[in-house]
Amino acid sequence: MDVSKIIAEIDTQIASLQTARAAIVSLNAAGPVKGKRGRPKGSTNAPKAAKKKRNLTPEGRKRIADAMKRRWAAQRKETPKKEAAKKEAVKK
Repeated sequence: MDVSKIIAEIDTQIASLQTARAAIVSLNAAGPVKGKRGRPKGSTNAPKAAKKKRNLTPEGRKRIADAMKRRWAAQRKETPKKEAAKKEAVKK
């Protein structure tokens, strides 16, 4: 192989590598990606303030307790009927 041909090929490869290097350097010169991750400072869509905890008044608490007692009493009245129905179903 001729030495001048080898040198010519090396020169073309060097030229292509230099253009690739210049392209990479120009990308890096633009700097890294702008900004940081997450919500930007001063954003108008900031999270809402936590809602104030709702307190139950003593009257409201008593009303709920009375309603639950009535509900439990009604359930106690229904259970003997259900048990009797189950016993009859087992007997058959």
